[in-house]
Amino acid sequence: MTTTTLAVLVPLLPFLGAAAGLLLGRTAPGYVRPLAILPTLAAAVIAVVVAARQGGGPAIDASTRLTPTGSVPIDLALHLDGFAVLVAVLVGLVATCVQIYSTAYLRHDPRYPSYAALVSLFTSAMLLVVYSGDLMVLLVGWEVMGICSYFLVGHYWETPEARAASLKAFLVTKLGDVPFLIGLFALAADTGTFRITGILGAVAHGGLDHPTLIALLLLAGVAGKSAQFPLHTWLPDAMAGPTPVSALIHAATMVAAGIYFVARLLPVFAESGAALVVLAVMAAVTMIGSGLAALAQDDIKRVLAYSTIGQLGYMSGALAVGDRGAAVFHLLSHGAFKAVLFLAAGVVIHAAGTNSLTAMSRMGGLAKRIPDAYWTMTVALLALAAIPPFAGFFSKEAILVAAEHTALGERHVAPAAAGWTVLVAGLLAAVLTAAYATRLWLLAFRGRGAEAPDHGRQPVAMTAVLWVLAIPTIGFGLTVGVITDWFDGHSLTPSVTTAVLSTGVGLVGGLVTYGAWRHTTALAARTPAGAVVAHPDAEPALIEAEAMTHHTAGYGDTPGSPDPADPGRLLLGPLHRHAATGFHLDALYATLFVRPVQAAARLVSFLDREVVDTYVRGAGTGARWLGNAVRRAQTGNVQTYLSALLAGSLVLAIAAVVFANINAGS
Repeated sequence: MTTTTLAVLVPLLPFLGAAAGLLLGRTAPGYVRPLAILPTLAAAVIAVVVAARQGGGPAIDASTRLTPTGSVPIDLALHLDGFAVLVAVLVGLVATCVQIYSTAYLRHDPRYPSYAALVSLFTSAMLLVVYSGDLMVLLVGWEVMGICSYFLVGHYWETPEARAASLKAFLVTKLGDVPFLIGLFALAADTGTFRITGILGAVAHGGLDHPTLIALLLLAGVAGKSAQFPLHTWLPDAMAGPTPVSALIHAATMVAAGIYFVARLLPVFAESGAALVVLAVMAAVTMIGSGLAALAQDDIKRVLAYSTIGQLGYMSGALAVGDRGAAVFHLLSHGAFKAVLFLAAGVVIHAAGTNSLTAMSRMGGLAKRIPDAYWTMTVALLALAAIPPFAGFFSKEAILVAAEHTALGERHVAPAAAGWTVLVAGLLAAVLTAAYATRLWLLAFRGRGAEAPDHGRQPVAMTAVLWVLAIPTIGFGLTVGVITDWFDGHSLTPSVTTAVLSTGVGLVGGLVTYGAWRHTTALAARTPAGAVVAHPDAEPALIEAEAMTHHTAGYGDTPGSPDPADPGRLLLGPLHRHAATGFHLDALYATLFVRPVQAAARLVSFLDREVVDTYVRGAGTGARWLGNAVRRAQTGNVQTYLSALLAGSLVLAIAAVVFANINAGS
């Protein structure tokens, strides 16, 4: 087969698997698991073959006219460059691991057939985005992912949290998609095509008339899809869905789509220095804010969610300084270790026999019981903290090197202000990342919370995929000298300056967090049973809740009792209660947007009910009264009709006489 034929099969096979799974889910349940795994696995293998054939050489393009539009045509087009083929391999690998993992994680779930089909459809949509060479076809995959995320995040629809989270994810991402769609149309109007190659060619020849407007409109959609400030608030709440779904969304689909889109069309954004500065500021706020929020979370999945937001901020920062190679490199390495983190967190939850044990302060005795999750999560956290020689170190270094070169004027793609913004924010975020990664490891595996019931050894389907994904987590960064052909020949080698700085500040963040944990552990050990340990700046409601918990037992003495040794509270101080709520952005949005809209809706409802409906009811009542009057006049009695005729004639005669006298007198 030709390379383009194989590439068509990559998104097509998961789509066919999803359709077959939905059709046979009830009538032939025995086929559900093979239909979930085999098409996705085949797509992953074919994606590897396509990547090998493309080999980092010139992009492979193929297209066929989809429909005559009368203006800007829409084509079924493929655009296979080095970035596309590598990202497709990542999507196929992570999706296959998630499908295998889910067979054990959701083996008793009655809605597993629809879940597996939606995961396959989700995978197909992302692969369509990755390979598409036409923006309208890309938009189809973009929106299908939004629908799939709505259903998958709301998988446990019996719980109000899942229902609210799925609706919030859908609405917030759609809020960004509206200007995104307008930006796509404006881009096509300026360049005369939706084809990516045509757009890039037009940009190269100065054919873009409104670069800043188009770039900002497109960035709104990217902020929503890739959970960047200020449209990031949906992602932490999306943890209400099944943990494998979280791994898929955070590692290989959905949130990666926005970053990948900007990387594909980076020359469009590079036409506007103002847009790159906006992107740099957005990335900086996202990196630092999410790092502080992650340091204050107790739910292990919310920590990882804020971590994803921050790492996506790094990728946005790389794009803001005009280096799409560094951005995609970090996207690939992050996809591997973040999938490990979420799937290992799922093993932790599964080990407790419940989907509710996600509070790290209540975990204890897990390191020896789940060694696979313990070791793989340790490796992934080291990669997250950018400790050499793990993959996260090399990919994060590539971003900081690009920012440094831009800040010093050695690269001229973006303004120096964007470079300084990304560099300073990236170093600060490195401290925070190491801090919350260390805190997560200490609380989850070295905590003093109650030990959950032992439900035996975890299924091989769940633990095996952790080791599969741990391989690129450990070794992918070591390929920087080999994969440069897939990254436009751009070097991704770290520099001594940024390597020393970032590793140094990362070690400082980890060691300070460890010291704070030792201090709080010692303080908790000296606290008598029944006493309440809380930071003086803690919220009164939290102190009261802890007091209720310790009314009958001390920390760690009773199942469900939390561990007070939380270094995050000590490190953040008065900032902790604000960071724990995501700096009250949800409350701010509720005040600025939700409540005014609800008030306007209530006003419209009142006007419709009391004003418009009053006129409508009045018109009906008047017609009914008139009908009643006419109906009473039609009695069918001849004598009545004659009497009315005579009375009417008499009235007319009297009126005629009166008018005649009046006229005569005048």
